[in-house]
Amino acid sequence: MSTTDESTPARSAAADGESGAESGRDAIVRAARRAFTLRPYAEVTMRGIAAAAGVSPSLIVKRFGSKEALFNTVADFRTAADELFAAPPAALGRHLVLTMIELRDRLRGDPLLRVVFSLGIEDERTLLRARFREQVTDRLAASLTGPDAQLRAELIAGQLLGLGATLSLHRPDGAGARTSAERLADLYAPGLQRLIDGS
Repeated sequence: MSTTDESTPARSAAADGESGAESGRDAIVRAARRAFTLRPYAEVTMRGIAAAAGVSPSLIVKRFGSKEALFNTVADFRTAADELFAAPPAALGRHLVLTMIELRDRLRGDPLLRVVFSLGIEDERTLLRARFREQVTDRLAASLTGPDAQLRAELIAGQLLGLGATLSLHRPDGAGARTSAERLADLYAPGLQRLIDGS
């Protein structure tokens, strides 16, 4: 099951590879995210990721060093969390929805769903979930005030994963694809904000 919109073939190496430093890196990370989500770690090859990204295997080695290092990049949720939580508590619910949608568009895939759909062996799934808990759920819990902060953070994380899953499930012709980000926030953010406020 694909959790991202990465099935679109990558542009050529000239467009996404050696000549475009950031675009080449982004293409590699997108391809790696898809590969590690859909297949166990042992079955993923640098050559396969390179082909999907439209770059040479040597470029991946140059940028990341090894398959393990590339996996660790894919298993890192800190950058997404930085953007998701960059709002004061009183405005965080709406910010979470709008930022999730913006990240999905910019990254051409969901920034969080790989924690749910990874098909890796138990060690890989455990690593992904531990990173997600530390970098997303626990970080959010530490910023919440009032009772049941950890529980509320887990419920908020679940709501964000649900939003991403819903938008992915009904792509490309679902109602979400025809609805503005602002309208989606109007409908979805109040529930998130109640959990943030603890009310």
